[in-house]
Amino acid sequence: MIHGTFIFRQIKRSSRQAVLFVLCVILSLTFLTAFSGFSHSVNRSLMSDARKLHAADIIIRSYEKISDTLDAAVNREIRQGRAERTKYYEFFSVVRAVDDRKSMPAQVKIVEKAYPYYGEVRLASGRKLHDVLKAGEAIVAQAILDGLGVQTGDRLKVGYTTLTIADVVLSEPDRPVNVFSFGPRVFVAAADLDAVGLIEKGSRIRHVYLLKVADPSRLAPIAGRLRSVALLEQESVETFRSAGSVFKRFLDNFIYFLKQVGLFILVIAGFGIQGTLTALLNEKQGTIAVMKTVGATNSFITRHYILIVLILGAIGILLGIAAGIGLQYALARMLAEILPPDMQLTIAWTGVLEGICLGVIVVPLFSFIPLYRLRGMRPVMILRKDSIRLDRKWPYFLSGAVLVVFFFALVLWHMQEIQIGVYFVSGTGALIAVAWLMTHLMLWALKRIPIRRLSLRQAARGLFRPGNATRAIMVTLTASLAAIFMDLLIERNLDATFIKSYPPDSPNVFFIDIQPHQQDAFSAAVNQQVRYFPVIRAKVVSVNGVAIDRAEERKKRRDNLGRMFNLTYRNHLLEDEDIIAGRSLFRNDWSGVQVSIMDAVTEMRNINIGDTIAFQIQGVPLEARVSSIRSRSNESFSPFFYFVFEEEVLKEAPQSVFTALRVAPDQIGQLRSRIVTQFPNISVIDLSESLQVFGQLLKRLSKIIRFFSLLSIAAGILILVSAIYATRAARVTESVYYKILGARRRFVTRVFAMENFLMASVSGLLALLTAQTATYLSCRFFFDIPYRPFLATCLIMLVVTIAVVVAIGLISSLSILKKKPVTYLREQSHA
Repeated sequence: MIHGTFIFRQIKRSSRQAVLFVLCVILSLTFLTAFSGFSHSVNRSLMSDARKLHAADIIIRSYEKISDTLDAAVNREIRQGRAERTKYYEFFSVVRAVDDRKSMPAQVKIVEKAYPYYGEVRLASGRKLHDVLKAGEAIVAQAILDGLGVQTGDRLKVGYTTLTIADVVLSEPDRPVNVFSFGPRVFVAAADLDAVGLIEKGSRIRHVYLLKVADPSRLAPIAGRLRSVALLEQESVETFRSAGSVFKRFLDNFIYFLKQVGLFILVIAGFGIQGTLTALLNEKQGTIAVMKTVGATNSFITRHYILIVLILGAIGILLGIAAGIGLQYALARMLAEILPPDMQLTIAWTGVLEGICLGVIVVPLFSFIPLYRLRGMRPVMILRKDSIRLDRKWPYFLSGAVLVVFFFALVLWHMQEIQIGVYFVSGTGALIAVAWLMTHLMLWALKRIPIRRLSLRQAARGLFRPGNATRAIMVTLTASLAAIFMDLLIERNLDATFIKSYPPDSPNVFFIDIQPHQQDAFSAAVNQQVRYFPVIRAKVVSVNGVAIDRAEERKKRRDNLGRMFNLTYRNHLLEDEDIIAGRSLFRNDWSGVQVSIMDAVTEMRNINIGDTIAFQIQGVPLEARVSSIRSRSNESFSPFFYFVFEEEVLKEAPQSVFTALRVAPDQIGQLRSRIVTQFPNISVIDLSESLQVFGQLLKRLSKIIRFFSLLSIAAGILILVSAIYATRAARVTESVYYKILGARRRFVTRVFAMENFLMASVSGLLALLTAQTATYLSCRFFFDIPYRPFLATCLIMLVVTIAVVVAIGLISSLSILKKKPVTYLREQSHA
């Protein structure tokens, strides 16, 4: 029989612990529910508008001119009435004001009249794109007007022609996420294609065919026929369902990391559920002992406390789901700058259902051990302060095994890849195991170190107070802080390597698509010594006669031989290159074609001197013998190539030329305007601007991830507060005895503060040690960048952590500190 009055009184009398338990349940569900719901909502929104996102049914892309065979196949589908086609060309260029005083990078898009088949290009005037975009006119983004100081109706130089600015573009259906673009958009009509004059100059142009299918049911067969004749590695044929967008890839990867954070918070909050419930039940030891004394059975007591857990768990689940829904919209606001302006986010009920199921599993799993320990409470605890001990250890092992299986299944559900799931589970388990082991060793040492100072000695003893949950608090804080510190340290290392530590003598401006006949004039225009780098696009076909399996190569985590490469030719080493294998760059005693490779190539495949590598250059085969292996003597930002040939081998091959120069930052704009005015086909890339964009994106996303990671500390804080409440009686007794023996309130406060200080400082130091080790390994083996410890930053993080934990511990202990001895003794005499 269940007694409702008993349940209500138990919850009311332990209201603080009950609230903490509910908060831990909320914490465990909120973030994963929010991230999962956001992912479902975004994917549903993108899939419902997939045609609009890609502006067509079938999308064909290539950075070379569409091959004759594929073009003929498309024309055949059009002639037979199965599809319609429109084209556009997209490339990076520099646009200029008419007086050539100002210039800026832009993404130029030359479109035919039918573009787009789906979706809409929204203009500031509200008119239709092709009602405005005529020959001799351009439509630009607002950033163009702001950057060049022009307005609608003014003239704008694009390539070799001058166009009139007719309107301002607000959005377009297939535009990538704006933070990844090299510049704002400029629309040009297809009628001005020849006048712009940049398409046939060897530039890196993206050629795109958009097809609208007459019969949607025939979409897959049409795409299959076109895909069968497309050139592998050069031309991609995708439908609106299968085509990946920059925007979707970005969101998928970002949400993937957020889900990792959510899973980590779930584990930490799960330990919080276990810790707070343990503290709540410890408060009830006297009540349970009395109940057993008067004849209550274990099953009777267990049923009532299970019901209490279910009631509190249900409240936490409902509030966690509500908080998760609210957090979905908060996350959308955080990402507002990079989300499409017309994207509609709605409540993802699949995410809500997933959150409910998650709560129904999580609460019982983490509550099992504390509830099982009720069997170990004996009536004698009324008279003695014995700790609860279980005679059998199998419940711990069973609970641990079930938790591992559940967590692994949850990771696979969200990660959808076994290998990544294994890595994540192993990493999280290792982090918690290391935190537990280091905490255990530190407490073991602390217990044996002689401490002379009275207040510090009493604080150290307080760590081992029965029911204090010191290990749970420290393990939780250590694991949470380690994850946060590691995130910050990796961000700082990336920022230091790619942003702040940009070598002062390294090139900062790249000039691309220089034509061979322009080199002398270009050198005179820049008025400094120029080194030109010819580039020939090619792919590796085989090594020592063994064909490259491109599908298997792409599965490799790091660089691989399955991608396209840039070849070059020269007969000398660069200043930052050394030969680590071979006599010289090329051998005079060898005949035939030779190639020098970078040492990075040997990491992709075991290649040695004398081995043969077969290439394919725009369909033309070329086999070369490895004459030397090079390495870079320093990690500079100078151009480098994996494959270098002798000049006579590739000099006549189709190629583009680029160079990289060091230009004073205040002179870049002037030089860019001068070069583009004289050579409209040359693209100028200010690398410092690109680094700033990368840095801003890195910091923005890292702040979001860190914001959610910080909340994982909340679980450790909740356990700390719960432990203080659970050991309230012992702490009150200690406080009163101190005061009876003559200690002032200041001394008692110092003892409690030092106790929290010890926990926070030990946890912080362990977390920093773990984070520094993980950061070093990540920098050394994953990012391949120099490692910096950032000790000053670590010191600040440690101080902040200690201050927060000490402050929260003291605030939670205020009522204990205020307890007067006479009041306490009077209460004990009436008890």
